[in-house]
Formats: sequence, C-alpha cells, structure tokens
Amino acid sequence: MANISIWPGSSSFCPGKTPFGYYDYDVDFQQDADKIASWCANKLGYPIMEVELQDINFYACFEESITEYSAQVNQFNVRDHLLSLRGNKASTDVTQRVISNNLGAIIDIAENYGTEAGSGGKIPYRSGSIEVKMNQQVYDLQSILGDALHNSQSIEIKKVFHEGPPAIVRYFDPFVGTGMGTQQLLDSFGWGNYSPAVNFIMMPIYADILRLQAIEMNDQIRKSAYSFEITGNELRIFPIPRQDYTMWVQYIVKSERNNVLESKAGLVADYSNAGYKNIQYSNINDIGRHWIREYSAACAKEVLGNVRNKYNTIPAPGAEVTLNGADLVSQAQAEKERLLTQLRENLEQLSRKALLANEQEAALSLQNTMRGVPLKIYIG
Repeated sequence: MANISIWPGSSSFCPGKTPFGYYDYDVDFQQDADKIASWCANKLGYPIMEVELQDINFYACFEESITEYSAQVNQFNVRDHLLSLRGNKASTDVTQRVISNNLGAIIDIAENYGTEAGSGGKIPYRSGSIEVKMNQQVYDLQSILGDALHNSQSIEIKKVFHEGPPAIVRYFDPFVGTGMGTQQLLDSFGWGNYSPAVNFIMMPIYADILRLQAIEMNDQIRKSAYSFEITGNELRIFPIPRQDYTMWVQYIVKSERNNVLESKAGLVADYSNAGYKNIQYSNINDIGRHWIREYSAACAKEVLGNVRNKYNTIPAPGAEVTLNGADLVSQAQAEKERLLTQLRENLEQLSRKALLANEQEAALSLQNTMRGVPLKIYIG
C-alpha cells in the first residue's frame, strides 16, 4: 500500500495553493485559509484520529465553498434583476451593486405596439411614391416598392396619403356651399364698416366644428370622396384619377419587423452573460462566512471519504481495519444538500417578490392595529 499523507496539524497558506486562485490575494481569505484548514481537520477527528488530507485539499474546499455561495447568491440576483439588466453592457460588473428598477423591458414591448400604431417604435417607416396615371385605379405596391427598392422583400403599407384638402382650409371658401367668407361674417355681425373689422369676429368653437362637419358631410354624400382600398398587394384608389400626379405612401419592410436580434453585440441577453462575478471573500458578511465554513467542512469530509474508499482496508497486527469512507461520503453529501437547501430558502424569502409581499402584509397589519386605537373627540 502506498504511503498516505497525513495532516501534520498546521499549514501555511500562500498564493498559488488553490486550484483556480480566485481569492488567493484577498487578505481575509489569506488570513482564514489556515484557520479553515485547522477547523475542518478538527471536525474530522484530528488529533484523536489521523486525517489523510493535505493543506491544499482544505484550501480547495475553502475556495469551492466561497464559489458555491457566490453562485447561489448571484443566481437569485440574476433572476430578480434580469429585466432591468437586459440590454446593458455585459462587461459591466454588477456584483453586489444596487440595481434600480426601470421600465426598459416594458417600454421595449410597448415600442412594438407603437410601430403598429404608427406612434413610434424601433422599425423604421419608409416613404415611397407611386406615379398615378390618368384613368388607372389599381397599382401593384409590391412591384413598385418592394421589388424595385428592397430586392423583392415583402413590404406592408402603413399609410396612404390620398385624401382631399382638409375641411378647415375651405372654411372661409364662399364657393364650398357650407362655408362662410370673411366678409360675410363681418357683415352678419354688423362690423363691415369698422377698420380693422376682423378684430371683432368672435364665434364659439362649436360653430367652427359644425361648419367643418357640414363640409365633410357634403363631400361624403354629394361628391366622389377620396378613398382607397388595399387587397393583397393591390392598391385601388377612388375616385378615378383624371390627371397624372404623384401619391406618397409610408410602409415598413416585413423582414425588419420580424428580426428579433438586437443590432448591438456585447449586451446582456439572458442568464448566461449577466454581469455577475464571484463575490470576494472580504465582501461577505459573518452570516455568509459561517455558511462557507460549514460547507468547507462538508467538502473536506467528502474528499476524505473518497480517499478512504480508495484504501478501504489497511493491515493491522493480526487483522485488517476497515475504513469508513462510504459513510463519510454519504454524510458529506447530505450535509451539502442541507446547506444548499437552507441557503436557497433564505434567498427565496429575500427575493423582490417576497419582500414586496412582506411589505404589503406589514402595512395591512399596521392598518388593522391602528383601527383599534380610539380616536380623540374634539369639542369646540
């Protein structure tokens, strides 16, 4: 049987003795590394029992425990703050930083509706012109705009600028039939001989609205009103054009709307690239350090169990001694699972959702308490 290294009872930590070196230059880690090694060895039975581990085994367990604690805390932080972090630079370190709530993600969703409503959004509205020909009503929009300008990509029309002059510009047109000229207004109020008589025109707003509605109703019933209909790729305009002119439309390219990828790289997209890094040991409070010590002892017990499983029996005078490797591994795994469950439950209770629920419950309890306080009666 090969010689088994036995814990000598003390150690002296220096940078480079841990597998990854995440915390080797953390002053608090350097001070506690040997204390953790001694504490774990004592929990494993030293000096009454020999412990078949070296200092680097304890240092590795210590490093693993801090990293596990950091990973569990960061996982819950990512879950709570991913909506606020999404779209920020992935290279920004947000470990143990206060993340302010914002409406960025909600506004991103709203912008998609803004694109469809024509009130903003991320998809650019493009303008195009159609050369309207006399006596031609139907035009193929895809061939005129999509095929000619966007390499046969599908387009979607958002607005067609095909309408008559607004009623307000004909309000004072004496030939429209429902409007009223300026001079007629002045004469009707008896101000035709005053100078400047226009200063005396005072009409209520509802009179303006009634006249505008009358003009629009006149155009709708007595005239062939300006309108259009879109069926598939075809645009049909009314009335039948009596001369050549240019008509403008606004449209989007469908492939731009269907593109779900951000144009910028290096932004926080999901759980995998949120800017959380290992928490430095010196920034962890005593509550966290106690959990780390317990987890380090469990890791050390598991390592020792694996070592003793390799040398299941050792010769002794007149017999063989069976080592307890399997029991140590089983106990260590149970302890690690208990510690992880405890930590996750604590973090769950401190999530944003749980804290808001606690605040609401406390506010309701305070209100119920205040209802029992008798109110003072003032007699004046």
